[in-house]
Parts: sequence; structure tokens; C-alpha cells
Amino acid sequence: MGRHRSWLEPLAWSVGMLLIAAAVILPGWLSEGSGMRFENPWFLLGLIGVPLVIAAGILERRTSGRIKLPTAGILAASKRGWRIWLMPLSVGLRALTITLLVIALARPQDSNQKQETHTKGIDIILTIDVSGSMKASDLEPTRLEAAKEVVRRFIKRRKNDRIGAVIFAENAYTLCPLTLDYSILSTMIADLKLGVIDDKATAIGNAVGVSINRLRKSDAKSKTIILLTDGTSNAGNISPEQATLFAETLGIKIYTILMGQRDEAKVAGGFDFFKNTIFGTKSLPVNPELLRQMSEQTGGTFFEATDKKGLISSFHAILDALEKSKIADRGVVYAEIFEVYLWPALFLVALNLLLNLVILRRTP
Repeated sequence: MGRHRSWLEPLAWSVGMLLIAAAVILPGWLSEGSGMRFENPWFLLGLIGVPLVIAAGILERRTSGRIKLPTAGILAASKRGWRIWLMPLSVGLRALTITLLVIALARPQDSNQKQETHTKGIDIILTIDVSGSMKASDLEPTRLEAAKEVVRRFIKRRKNDRIGAVIFAENAYTLCPLTLDYSILSTMIADLKLGVIDDKATAIGNAVGVSINRLRKSDAKSKTIILLTDGTSNAGNISPEQATLFAETLGIKIYTILMGQRDEAKVAGGFDFFKNTIFGTKSLPVNPELLRQMSEQTGGTFFEATDKKGLISSFHAILDALEKSKIADRGVVYAEIFEVYLWPALFLVALNLLLNLVILRRTP
């Protein structure tokens, strides 16, 4: 009877542990539309090792710790301590640990898991007008300062998207290449001031051309230019129409935002005796038809922001459009859930070590 109990107990513990694991794991795998799959299914062959672990544990108990004593009958008749009942538990813990580790290595994934997944974002170039007309104050405190504030809010709300910046006036220059370091990009935009480049004209075609050049080698599924300007194109060696055609050919969407009032705009003209700002009005030419055509031709949207609230609303609408584009590009996304099995396995390893080193420790 003693020999039977020596191998039946660890076997019972092991089978019980595996049944517990099956009760937790199998319903999710077998339910209709569960969305479960394994990225590395060949690792599941490691489950063959589970019965070997159980067999090794049983063999260890049958062959170790046996001492022949003339009073063996007296010891056999004595009451068994509570630690004796826990000894087969070690074998069960090992079997369950191996099962969980093998499943974790197979990388289980779930398309229904509501967790953040790492997907390729959108490449975005912010193309910002820094011509002299951006000092107008119809968007307080000035058009440029309002644009900088709203653009930095936009950057703060992005995740997984590479964002770069191009500035333009009489010519266009890259302020920052595509990057995921939003803090550096935001700082560079915050430091923008009028006069950093020749600001006597507006070269929209050149601006879009430089922005396209930053996106030309991008492998992102969605490529976007957000063009902020307050005027019409009156400089540059590339026309806005040519630049738009290039963008359309490369699958780049252009979202255009016309900033400021169409009629006369309020412009700071100096200070009075008490250091108060003196405002005057100035007629600044605009070309909303050009910007609308650029957006419609490339699949983007045209916005007109006559005040700061309108500028904020424009960026909110662009945010919504970009999110819809990203979801459409994703298809079916599988989230990694191997942690669900890995962390319990590591816990069981620690528990088994504690059990054998403290509670079930054998004297040599």
C-alpha cells in the first residue's frame, strides 16, 4: 500500500494542477470568435515534457531518502506529519510551471484583447508659415504664436507617429526631420520667431516640395502634410500645383489651414508713450481656393480658421481624420498576451523553491 501511495499522490497532485490550468485556459481558446492564436505554435511541442516531469518526480520520490532501520515497522505505524502531505505538491507545481512556460514561449495572441498594441503610426510633416504676415494679431497674441501653441498641443496628443516640421516664407527649410522625440520637436517649435528666415514673401510650392522630400522615403502606410499658412503663394521655384501633383503621385495627403481674416487684419504697429501696443489694420492677400484645391486633390481637407477657437477646431478635425486612417490601415491587430502565462509561471518557480528550501527541506 505504501508503494502505491508513493507514486499515486504526486500523480494526483500533478493531474489536479493541470486540470486547474485547463479550466482557466481552454474556455478562452475554444469559445467561438475568441480571436486566439499562437505566433510560435511549434513551441507547444514542449508540452511533451510535462509527463516526463511528472514521471521524474515520481521516480525521485520512490528512489530517494530510503534508510533501512530495524524499527521501520514502528516508524511506519507512526502518524504522518502535515509536511508529508505537501511533498507531492512540488511535482504538481513543476508540471504546471512547465505548462505555463511553454504556452508563454508559443506567444499566445488575442485579437479581442482591449490593450494598447504597438502599431506603425502615421508620418506627419507640420509645414508652418513664418512669413511677415504671421505677426497679425487677429489670432491672439499673433498668428504665429497661436499656431505654435495649437501645434504643440497636437504633438502632445500623438502616439507612435513620426512627426517632422518644415518652416517657410520666401523659401522653405526643414526645422526638424521625422522623429518620435516629441519633446525636442515641441521645443524647436516653441523657439520659432519671425525673422529666422527671409519673411518678405510666401513660397507655398517650395514648402510642400520640401515636406514631400522629408516623406519621400517613408515606408508608413499613411503620409500626411499639415500646411498652416495665412496668405497666397507669391514666391518660390515650384508652383503649389506642381507640388500638389507630386504629393498626389506619392499618396501623400495635404491638410491645409488658412489662418486669419480674409479682409483687413489687426497688426501691431509699435508702442505708445505708456508702452501699450498700437494696433493698425492691414490688407493681407489670401487664396482659399488654392488651398482647397490642394487638399481635395490629395484626399485631405481644407480648413479656415479666423480665430484661435477655429484653429483648435481644425486640428481636432484633423486628429479625428488621422485616427480613422490609422484604424483603416491596421486590419486585424493581435495583442500579445504571453504575460498572462509568464508571470504565474515565474511565481510558481519562486513558490516551488520556497517550498523545497524551507518547508520540505531534507536533512542530508
